[in-house]
Amino acid sequence: MKKTILIALSLIMVIALVACSQTDVGPPDEAGDLQLTLEELAQYNGKDGNPAYVAVDGIIYDLTDSSLWNGGEHNGFEAGNDLTDEIKNQSPHGVGNLEGFPVVGELVE
Repeated sequence: MKKTILIALSLIMVIALVACSQTDVGPPDEAGDLQLTLEELAQYNGKDGNPAYVAVDGIIYDLTDSSLWNGGEHNGFEAGNDLTDEIKNQSPHGVGNLEGFPVVGELVE
């Protein structure tokens, strides 16, 4: 009887530890499935009520809620574009600042 209880408790602890250790590193399923071409991405320029999306390394980020991207522009960069080169080579912030923004999809050819 003691052995059965010990096994049951051990199993419960293992399940609890595994469940707690799993983290969601990807985008939300409903939002991360968007696939856009460059032409389609251009519609998400942050103007006229449209969301402000930018692509970097093929990943599309939603910058709509950032006050720094109000109107779809920030430091001369415009939303609705692939800004890989600009963010990696010209931006003083680099790619690191994008980590806090939602990933909404990927850029496709």
